[in-house]
Amino acid sequence: MRGFIPAIAAFLAFIVVWAFGIPVINLLKRLKFGQTIRDEGPDWHKSKQGTPTMGGILFAIGTVVGVAAGFGVNEILGGELKLELSNSLGFTKLFAGLGLAVGMGLIGFFDDYIKVVKKRNLGLTALQKTIFQSVVTAAYLCALALAGLKTTYIPVLGDVNVVSGAGLIFWPIAFFFIYGFTNAVNLTDGIDGLASSVTIVVAIAFMLIAGALGFEGANTISAAVAGALLGFLVWNWHPAKVFMGDTGSMFLGGMVVALSFAVDRPVFLILIGLIYLIEALSVMLQVAYFKKTKKRLFKMSPIHHHFEKSGWSEEKIVVVFSLVTAICSAICVAAVKLI
Repeated sequence: MRGFIPAIAAFLAFIVVWAFGIPVINLLKRLKFGQTIRDEGPDWHKSKQGTPTMGGILFAIGTVVGVAAGFGVNEILGGELKLELSNSLGFTKLFAGLGLAVGMGLIGFFDDYIKVVKKRNLGLTALQKTIFQSVVTAAYLCALALAGLKTTYIPVLGDVNVVSGAGLIFWPIAFFFIYGFTNAVNLTDGIDGLASSVTIVVAIAFMLIAGALGFEGANTISAAVAGALLGFLVWNWHPAKVFMGDTGSMFLGGMVVALSFAVDRPVFLILIGLIYLIEALSVMLQVAYFKKTKKRLFKMSPIHHHFEKSGWSEEKIVVVFSLVTAICSAICVAAVKLI
């Protein structure tokens, strides 16, 4: 049974996204949901003006369909997942995690809607985004607490108590961890296929970790995410026929965080998601350095644009960033039973 259910989830998620790609892209074109390219971006990005955006709806739906199919088949066949879902905390980690991803995706959807329909290029204000993301994050953590989350795993230290004493610091750290990574994934989406490709590798890493640790639900969800993104990459690879928009990148941000909690290894996301962190850090460094010196530390941030302006092709950036993610992921997968 092990491996069969995740394969079904991945395959169906891929088929849904691949098969509905053209109809959804055409619908987005008819609705005039085209991307507006900001003036401060690379000059050659102007050719992407009007490319349909909000395509993240495709892989969000594909993921949900894949997960539903995988869980449904498991229920019919009486697989290992049944025991995991009968546990309150195990059930909550999976479904509250999906809720976290969908909730973040909805915030991204409203942000995209304001940009393309209301013609406000910056979408939601920073304060509005922060408030909405904070509410979704707090709801997710409350769900985990109410379901009985009492420990979190730290390499070398093992299971650490999070409900008393110094362990209570876990909750504010977890809040900023979720908020930060969600926005870091959002910043990674800036060139054709980048966020899709990097997150495929991240999803595969968590699929392998979940399989090694016996988390069948997380294994299935990770497989569905990887399959859905692979289907989306057919349409998102350079030159992209559709962009995921904040709808997609925010969904992915919530999803990778949820997967890290589902396998009880959120700390692993720091290395597996190193590219996300570097992208976010490059923006913070650029802003801080400019405020102090009135000069730019990078040619442009996030850092993938720096490499673009240094002469790297979009394809090269995607391949290199994905390879870095694969190396970091391999280290975590290899270490999962050792630390």
